[in-house]
Amino acid sequence: MTSGNDLTTLTAAQMAAAVAAGEVSAVELTRAHLERIAQTDVQVRAFLHRADDVAIAAARAVDDRRAAGEPLGPLAGVPLALKDVFTTTDMPTTCGSKILAGWQPPYDATITARLRAAGVVILGKTNMDEFAMGSSTENSAFGPSRNPWDLSRVPGGSSGGSAAAVAAYQAPLGIGTDTGGSIRQPAAVCGLVGVKPTYGGSSRYGLVAFASSLDTPGPLTRTVLDAALLHEAISGHDPHDSTSLEAPVPPVVAAARNADVAGLRVGVVTELSGEGYASGVLTRFNEAVELLESLGAKVTEVSCPHFGYALPAYYLIAPSECSSNLARFDAMRYGLRVGDDGTASAEEVMSKTRAAGFGAEVKRRIMLGTYALSSGYYDAYYGKAQQVRTLIARDFASAFEQVDVLVSPATPTTAFPIGERADDPMAMYLADLCTIPSNLAGNAAMSVPCGLAPEDGLPVGLQIMAPVLADDRLYRVGAAIESALDQRRGHPLLAEAAGIENAGPTGEAGR
Repeated sequence: MTSGNDLTTLTAAQMAAAVAAGEVSAVELTRAHLERIAQTDVQVRAFLHRADDVAIAAARAVDDRRAAGEPLGPLAGVPLALKDVFTTTDMPTTCGSKILAGWQPPYDATITARLRAAGVVILGKTNMDEFAMGSSTENSAFGPSRNPWDLSRVPGGSSGGSAAAVAAYQAPLGIGTDTGGSIRQPAAVCGLVGVKPTYGGSSRYGLVAFASSLDTPGPLTRTVLDAALLHEAISGHDPHDSTSLEAPVPPVVAAARNADVAGLRVGVVTELSGEGYASGVLTRFNEAVELLESLGAKVTEVSCPHFGYALPAYYLIAPSECSSNLARFDAMRYGLRVGDDGTASAEEVMSKTRAAGFGAEVKRRIMLGTYALSSGYYDAYYGKAQQVRTLIARDFASAFEQVDVLVSPATPTTAFPIGERADDPMAMYLADLCTIPSNLAGNAAMSVPCGLAPEDGLPVGLQIMAPVLADDRLYRVGAAIESALDQRRGHPLLAEAAGIENAGPTGEAGR
């Protein structure tokens, strides 16, 4: 029989095939990953809540269906780490915040329900920056997660817990949310594939909102095919979400199995490289571009002149939306309640609860957003930011008239040390410099590993951007890069704890 450690190193596609063929049971697979979490999460701290009994029950249901001869879905029996921002009826949903500590939702998010329907086994809920506000997972009220490549460094954010879990082989699949890069940035610094689908392509119903016009659920995996399988499982129109698209899901799985980029027009965004980017990041990025050219892609430089304004525009729009969305956490209906001694007014209880329940970064963004929306400032700040957003969308439209996809580094640097940027919000915000434009425009984007930076041996991500509802192009390019580099992604530093040999990237670009 295959050992537990061997099971956790399989791809999600391999796991699903093994379950369907009866070579391993879903229960065995689930127990192997729960054991892996028990071995390593004291170091990585990826999970806020483990749902062992729920996971085993879900796995047993898959085994029962197979035994009864029922057809299984492409990911049936495969374990998954779910970001703690999606509602779950059988697990707490805290959003990494004290204000929701212990809250048990009364309904499942659409993403949660679709995962269950697909036979995916949810192992538990993963750590995150509070209400998805951050780029390092250090803003979690429950402490930071750690990057399995180097435990002294951040795993990125805000979906850092899901990324760390997948990189540490605690789960082959993870779900995150991408508001300004919160899937792609942790994917890049943890050596994973991370995808922001077209906005509206994956449902936001039951996703606790940060910025409603930006939030996008998506996959975190170790391979491009696994990402495509998960992308397809969670996508499609949802009548519960007014922003959900009614268009067909792009053929992402077929594209992931087609690694041919011959004749594809690839545009290198001139504004997303150069000053402020680590030399090792640029080295690996340039090698990836040269690799695409060697595979037959037609590479050209493309200018998107308004991308330079994306960061300030985002940090007006997103805080404005969060100041509205987070008004619901008022101590009146659910969650934390502070100062209710029987004599305090509702206003006093609200004030004390929000002061105690929200962390510093959440408070900072609420205040920024409230100011930007206030009388006399709305047009000067929020209104202008929305105008810049339109210009960025026009930059994308113009670029995609010239090329099929755009590429850039996914992040300006590799993973930075825990605590290094904690007291410098601007330095922290710059981690999303490359990813924010796609959120403002709503188009699809992916980070795929393209090697290790020479100076620190940490992962570098290549960002691929495609037009709205052309998500399949991401997978075509990502599969080509993955196949050409022949990398095995994973962590080198938890080998002793897990009994796994160094599974870090190999191949020319990873040396």
